[in-house]
Amino acid sequence: MSTSTPIQALDETTVPQKRSLPVFDPLLLLAALGLAACSVVTLRAAAGRSLAERQGFYALVGVIVALAIGRIDYSRLREFKLGFYAVMVALNLIVYGMPPIQAAHRWIPLPFLEFQSSEFGKILVILALAGFVVDRSRKLHERRTTARIMLLALVAALLVIPQPDLGTGMVYVAIGITVLFFAGTSFRQLAGLAALFAVAVAIVLAGAPALGVHVVKGYQVQRLTAFLHPGHAGQSGYQLQQSQIAIGAGQKTGQGANASQTKLNFLPVKSTDFVFASVGETFGFAGAAVVLSLYALLIWRALRILTMSKNLFGTLIAGGILAMLMFQTFVNVGMTIGIAPITGVPLPLMSYGGSSVIVTFISIGLLESIYIQGVTAQSGKGRPLLS
Repeated sequence: MSTSTPIQALDETTVPQKRSLPVFDPLLLLAALGLAACSVVTLRAAAGRSLAERQGFYALVGVIVALAIGRIDYSRLREFKLGFYAVMVALNLIVYGMPPIQAAHRWIPLPFLEFQSSEFGKILVILALAGFVVDRSRKLHERRTTARIMLLALVAALLVIPQPDLGTGMVYVAIGITVLFFAGTSFRQLAGLAALFAVAVAIVLAGAPALGVHVVKGYQVQRLTAFLHPGHAGQSGYQLQQSQIAIGAGQKTGQGANASQTKLNFLPVKSTDFVFASVGETFGFAGAAVVLSLYALLIWRALRILTMSKNLFGTLIAGGILAMLMFQTFVNVGMTIGIAPITGVPLPLMSYGGSSVIVTFISIGLLESIYIQGVTAQSGKGRPLLS
């Protein structure tokens, strides 16, 4: 007599429910779009319609690029680490053969914008260092490995500092240290790197000029030290004083169309380096608070995405992007209010410039890719989705 196993009816509670995966991190995208919109509004008020329209165009291109990058699997980029680093080196060498613009070799002329190779190099350095660290993740406890990774960042920095672009060189160094930190490098080795960096800065700023060697130009030294004694720092001190006057004049709600520091061009480079001062004078404390809140949201989401990554490569990419965004934001805002050196570092998504805006949106796209891949991996393992 044959027996058969009865087929059990599946009720509604036993049917696995498909969980919809988020397309993008909405808060990250909201913060980026909000800052881009604030930039267009600020530039329209401070520098005119033409500059604002071009900034809006750059932002539109950046958003399209970010959405496209967000749909790819970032893990595939690891195999191109050598190529990324080689392209970064090549781009930062090509500019020395380009005609100088404002006595600087930073840009490659293109039909729609002046392409700044050092800006694009930030993303290339992040991807390259992340790939190199992952390949040597089992040897991170060795000083030799730490030194080699940091040397790659320093070489990148030394390529851009003579352009001259000291601010971006400092960003490269910050990226290298942060990538090593999130890779799990020991605090003793990181402290050693910090000490060596401090000694190197002291030699460059003080020791080398005493010997007749000028690694950093005189005006760059003046800009770095202007915040310590603004009244005796020449042109750099004047820039800082005008920035502080502009921010103070904004008071609670801003001067609007009566923003004299901005409108009468007393505020230097009001659309790029000192764009935050333009925000402060035109829109006051309220406007500055909105902008800073959007940066807080952007940085929080980058940090959150870092913890969601499905692998070490994604963690290091997110860590490098986090370092880039935080360093530029803190230094730029800090220099406008007199608590940080004047370095010429752009304020992400706010300062005018196609290269900076598009590169920042590329980094947003990479963060979105890490977010999507991380959520997908956790959902596939039956874990609760992370918000």
